Amino acid sequence: MKQQPAPGTRYLLPVKTITAIAIILSVIAVTTTAFKDRNGFTGNNAKNDDINSDSVKSVIAFMQVYKVLMSPRCMNCHPAGDQPLQGDDSHIHTMNVQRGKDGTGVYALKCTNCHQPTNVAGVNTPPGNPKWQLPPADMKMVFQGKTPHQLALQIMNYNQNGHKNKKQLLEHARDTLVKAGWHMGEGRMPPPLTYKNFLIAWDTWINKGGYSPNPSFK
Repeated sequence: MKQQPAPGTRYLLPVKTITAIAIILSVIAVTTTAFKDRNGFTGNNAKNDDINSDSVKSVIAFMQVYKVLMSPRCMNCHPAGDQPLQGDDSHIHTMNVQRGKDGTGVYALKCTNCHQPTNVAGVNTPPGNPKWQLPPADMKMVFQGKTPHQLALQIMNYNQNGHKNKKQLLEHARDTLVKAGWHMGEGRMPPPLTYKNFLIAWDTWINKGGYSPNPSFK
C-alpha cells in the first residue's frame, strides 16, 4: 500500500534546479530594445513578445561570463574608481597607484615598473603581461558594482566597449591580457571557470545575440 505524505509536508527543490529556473525567468522580462553600432552589429535585447531559444541560451551563457568578469582576476583591473584593485579581496592597490590618461599609470608610478612581461617568481608577487594596464580614462569599462544587465549592455555598446564590433569582441576574449587572468601567479585564486569554458560561454553569449539579463536579476 502506497504511503501518503504526512499533512503539512514541504518539498524543497534542489539548489541547482532553483538557480536554473531563476535564470530562465530572468530572460522572460528583459525590456530594453535592440541597437546597432556603426559596424552594423546589433546588440539585441528581447522585448516581452520576442523571447526565443537564442535569447534564453544567450542570457544563460552570459551569467557564466558574468561570474568570471566579477572575479578578482578580471574586476581588479576594471575598478569603479581610478585606482586598480589588488588581491582576492579586491582591496585598493597599495602605493597610491593611479589609472592615468592612457591607463598605464602616472609619473614614476607606471604599471610596468612592477608588472613585467611575465609573472615574477614567488607567492603573491606581481603578475605580468606585456600589455599590463587599466582601460584608459576615456573608456574605463567598469566592471565593479555592475549588475548582469548593466555589464552586458556596456560590453555590447560600441561606444562603451573600446569601439569593438562583434568580430573584435570575439577576438578580445583571446587576447593575451585576458588570458593572463588564468596565469595569475602563485597565491591567487583562479577565475570560477576554466579558460576553455569561459570562451565557450563568451562565444555563445555573443553569437546567440548578445542579450542582457532582466534588470531585476542579480
